Formats: sequence, structure tokens, C-alpha cells
Amino acid sequence: MGRPKPLLPWGDSTLIEYQVRELRAAGVDDIIVVLGHGAEEIRPHVPPEATIVVNESYAEGRATSLRAGAAAVADDSDPIVVLNVDQPRPRELLSTLLAAHGNADASITLPTYEGKRGHPVVLAAALLPELRLASDESRGLRGVLEAHAGEIHEVAVATEIARLDINTPADHARGLQLFGLTSKV
Repeated sequence: MGRPKPLLPWGDSTLIEYQVRELRAAGVDDIIVVLGHGAEEIRPHVPPEATIVVNESYAEGRATSLRAGAAAVADDSDPIVVLNVDQPRPRELLSTLLAAHGNADASITLPTYEGKRGHPVVLAAALLPELRLASDESRGLRGVLEAHAGEIHEVAVATEIARLDINTPADHARGLQLFGLTSKV
């Protein structure tokens, strides 16, 4: 991408600034940002309302970041939202999922668009111990979802934003288009 994904331009801010703002607006009280590669470059851009956790083991796999974030989550936090910064989500989608999770008798809630699962994943606090033990060998978050397949509440949403994942410059351009944004940073 030419720069760390959290620092990609997103309207008048960066992806990391946007996502922390949207999580807060959706009612997420404790926001934990896990930094790995490029942590010192990204740190100044993390809004002060977020707690920063540096994953020194990031090169060992994605699950290390999940574990690092889960270790920083208070035991009584409920629900828990897991979202990668390269999957920007607006407050409306986040609020919809949080409300659906609160009204469902399920351990896991996630969005679907046209029958395909998206992000973020909202999890009950009872799954926090499993998140803290996730490994790449156990397939990380995907492994937790598979272990609790019968406890997943899927929420159909009408926007493909639920499946947006920014991995290439073309994905970034498509994301800006979906959100009706221009890059000003």
C-alpha cells in the first residue's frame, strides 16, 4: 500500500482516526488499538480515547494481535467487537450489530451481505478466554467462530461495506467510493 494501512487517507482523516471515532459514536466504551509493524509511526495518529497495545510478536502471525488485544480487554467487558483497521465500518453498521447482538441469544453476531459473512464480529464476554488463547495453528478468530458455529447470529445488511477489506490501492479507492469520500489527507 506504500504506507501503513492505519495511516491511509480516509476523507479528512486516516483509517485509524476514522475507525476509533466511529466505534466511539456507536457506543463502544473501551477501544483497544493493537499496533505491530510501524507502531511508532502509527502511535501519534491513534486518538487519545483509545488504549494502545503494542504487539511485539506481530511477525509470528495475525493471531498474536488478537491475543494481545484480548489480553488488554477487561474480564467484564461485554460485548467485545473485533475489527481490523483495514475493514472500515461506519457507526450505523456498528450500532446495528451491537443492538442485534444485545437482542439475540447468541455468543457471536456478525453481518452478512448477499449471503456472505462480513465484519466486524461481536462476541460475548464468555469467549474472551478463547480469544486470549487464539493461535494461527487454531485458525485465530476463524477458529473461535468454527468452534461456536451453532451460536452465531447472522445479521443481513443492505450494504457491501460489511465485506470491504482494504488490501490493495484499488480496494482503497473502492472503499472511498462506497463511503462517498475523497481523500484529503
